[in-house]
Amino acid sequence: MNWHLYIRGKAKKQFKKVPKDYSEHILRAIDEIGVDPHDGDVQKMAGDDRVWRKRIGSYRIKFEIYEERMVIYIFEIKRRTSSTY
Repeated sequence: MNWHLYIRGKAKKQFKKVPKDYSEHILRAIDEIGVDPHDGDVQKMAGDDRVWRKRIGSYRIKFEIYEERMVIYIFEIKRRTSSTY
């Protein structure tokens, strides 16, 4: 059963700035999140039970999972730098 996947405005803007060679990998990762949000290199973020991140090379996709409604909100797609965390 697939999840309902929504990409928030800020994440859409951030995705537009991603280089083309990474954008295909990120789109594939977003599709994977929509099928199983816990599969792959996914880790729960500290401080909030609903916030998770998926690692794709030097990029990170941060998203919220609402299990009871089967809804995922992607709210950030950023390149990881030394000051990211």
